[in-house]
Amino acid sequence: MEGDRIEHRTVRANGINVHLAEKGEGPIILFLHGFPEFWYSWRHQLHAFASLGYRAVAPDLRGYGDSDAPADVNSYTYFHVVGDLIGVLDVIGADKVFVVGHDWGALIAWNLCLFRPDRVKALVNLSVAFSPRTATNKPVKTCRALYGDEFYVCRFQQPGAIETDFAEIGIEKVLKYILTSLPAGPFYLPEGKALREEIDIPITLPSWLSEDDLRYYVTQYEKTGFTGGLNYYRDWDSSWELTAPWMESKVEVPTKFIVGDLDLTYNTPGFNEYMNFDVMKKYVPFLEDVVVMKGVGHFVQEEKSAEINQYIYDFFQKF
Repeated sequence: MEGDRIEHRTVRANGINVHLAEKGEGPIILFLHGFPEFWYSWRHQLHAFASLGYRAVAPDLRGYGDSDAPADVNSYTYFHVVGDLIGVLDVIGADKVFVVGHDWGALIAWNLCLFRPDRVKALVNLSVAFSPRTATNKPVKTCRALYGDEFYVCRFQQPGAIETDFAEIGIEKVLKYILTSLPAGPFYLPEGKALREEIDIPITLPSWLSEDDLRYYVTQYEKTGFTGGLNYYRDWDSSWELTAPWMESKVEVPTKFIVGDLDLTYNTPGFNEYMNFDVMKKYVPFLEDVVVMKGVGHFVQEEKSAEINQYIYDFFQKF
């Protein structure tokens, strides 16, 4: 498995233990994963950028993989996670780094750039666009108003509820479906019926996800469960409340944004309004480009790793 050649260590940051996967020497690129992932979703990037003269570092964010998962559901706000990352940068001796984020990792990256732009050289974000904090866009409330209680963000809110559903379905089936078969539009998880019909349909793994890859994902989630990652959704409204001082603030870091045209975020109102270049540039003034990749779904860094690596490399070479 590719990951066997990557170095692993655990550092103490912001009061918790954070697991790092890293490879290479040179300018540091910090890779931030989303849900339901962990460092391994960046395996292709770690190898590629190490070979290109960078030090590629992919932490397991709090609640994931081999990093600590605080029991308090209120310990997963933007501030907690950005605090972890600043602690990691201090421990590894990095004053200023390149950052790449995907899904929740993109949300965290946007807020890292809002809170501490002094620590970021340039940013490439995937799948989740920047949405400026306004007086009315409380995220879970907005999702519920647009899509109802069965929308996945809303179903993730009650601690233990979706975990019970996932346990009944089985970790392997849940991960296999989410990683390979998400809809190109709003994602619903009806209570008592979540994924029940979908998992009855045989899924052939795509070329970018091998049986060994899937088994590694399953092994990690058999150890950790899903609660840590789900707590990010449960703290999303709290993060919004706490970011009132950043009302209408801009991300003033050089940025490139990439999304697949089959990504659920690209096809879900409430998520996609700011994916237009001219709209996003109003709030990300140093935005260079918005790339929409044709025929590509949500897990773009795995699905089209070579193309994503080239986009990242070409952009970061400018700085």
